[in-house]
Formats: sequence, structure tokens, C-alpha cells
Amino acid sequence: MRGRFVSKYLTLSLAAAVSTLLTGVVVPPAAAQTAHAPIPADINCSGMFTIEAVPRDTILVTGEQSIYQITYQEGDYIYLNRGAEQGVKAGDEFRVMRPAKFSPDNPWFSWQRALMRAMGTPWEDEGRIRVVVAQQKTSTAQVIESCSFMQRGDVAIPFAERPTPPLKDNQKFDRFAPASGKTLAMIVMGKWFNSMAGSNDVVYVNLGSAQGVKVGDYFRVFRYQDMHHEAVYQTYRQPFAIQGFGSVPHEFNWKTVPREVLGEGIVLRATPNSSTVLITFSLREIFAGDYVEIE
Repeated sequence: MRGRFVSKYLTLSLAAAVSTLLTGVVVPPAAAQTAHAPIPADINCSGMFTIEAVPRDTILVTGEQSIYQITYQEGDYIYLNRGAEQGVKAGDEFRVMRPAKFSPDNPWFSWQRALMRAMGTPWEDEGRIRVVVAQQKTSTAQVIESCSFMQRGDVAIPFAERPTPPLKDNQKFDRFAPASGKTLAMIVMGKWFNSMAGSNDVVYVNLGSAQGVKVGDYFRVFRYQDMHHEAVYQTYRQPFAIQGFGSVPHEFNWKTVPREVLGEGIVLRATPNSSTVLITFSLREIFAGDYVEIE
């Protein structure tokens, strides 16, 4: 009896699988995701690309327990190379940053290296420190907020609050929105040099304040079909012709079919040639090389 039940169950499962294949039903993409409102970690740990010079006269020299401790995080005490003689006093706060070094051996899309060079130097936000004692030529500060870890040689600049832009109602997101007609750009890289992003992730776009972008602006993210500039392998004309599963005339291509709107994001920081963007809504995965436009 049990054997016949198992056999019947397997037969039904196989039939369902075959039916699914023949009817073209596929597993749906990951559910759409909505971001939370920007929190201090989003604002203060977002990083940036910039062509502007960042002051490097104040640096982290070392810290307590330096014989064996090589990184510093929230709660640790560190030493700066500037003190009372340079105007530093107890209570002063600094933002700690580090220029990132990354050159993709295998770019995710065709123009990634060139766009990164045009955007400038990538800078990571490592956290915030507060001076507790100012000696004559050095200062002792405590790490009060960590983004990642701090290390010797990191740059410290006077801390200034960054604006927190309000989010709009994502219920009005239009996945079939027509082109805005505004300047196009690309998602060049994600935070920590990630190539894939979703809701609540930070990405960097090659459009900035020199092109009129400002904090609080929204970017719409979209993708053309069959562009073939990604590193991911794709069969030629795969969106339009699959052997055994139909094809269409060559007049149908990425220029003549609708684009695929993937999500949107809000600008957290804008430098001359780049914007730091928090993805606030995504229908599915967003990749470096996907396009954006100002809404």
C-alpha cells in the first residue's frame, strides 16, 4: 500500500513538473523589497567617490594595546597626530575615512574601469571618534561609532552632520514608467565594491553635483534587454530567440522593446562626478552596469 502511494506521489510530481515546463510557468523572482528610512549607519557609513581633495593632515597614528591590536572599533582609544598646539580640544569629533584601493581584474561590465577613474578616488567611511584628551602635539580619542574597522594611517576630518533626506511613498513606484528624458548614467559599483545590490544597499552612480544632482534626488534603475556589456555569459539574442522555444525577427532588439524598470534609490551624497545612492525599492537584483535616470 505504502509503495503504491509513493509511486503515485512521484508520478503526480513528475506530471506537475512536465506541465510547468510545457506551460512556460517559471519560479517567480524574489519578492520586491522596500528599504527602511535612512538611519545614521546609512548616512555616516555610505562612502563616496570624489575628484575633490580630502584633507589628510590629521591621521590615526596608533592606539591602546598597539603591541598586538592592529584594528580599532567602537569603544577603543586611538591616538591622533595633532593636539592642542594645532587647536584640537577635548570634545572635538572627527570622521575617519580611508581611500580604497580597488582595480577590478575582471570588470563586471565593459566601461567599469573608465567610469571609476572619471568618478575619482573611492573613500570608505570607517566611523566617528571623539577627543577625550588633547596633549600638546597628539590627542587621545575614543571610537564612538564604527562602520568597519580603523587602522593606522586612516584620515580624520572634522565631523559634520550629513542631511538625512526623507523617503517618498514607494507604493507609487511605477515599474512601467516611461523614460524621464533626463541624463542617463550607470550604477558603477556597490559599497565594498559589490557588483550586486538590493533594497537598503548603497551604490555609486557616475552622475553628480556637476550635472545637477543633489541630496534627496531619486534615481530610477532600469535595464535594457540583450545589451551584452555584462561579464555574465549570455547567448546572442537570448531574450529574443531560444532554439526550440521560439524566435522573433531581428527588428526586435534592446532599442525596440520596453526597458525593464528594476527599482529606485535616493541620493545620500553628491560629489562632482558621482552620487552615493541608497536603494529604497527593488523588484529584483540590481547589478553594476544597470542604468539610472533622475526621476
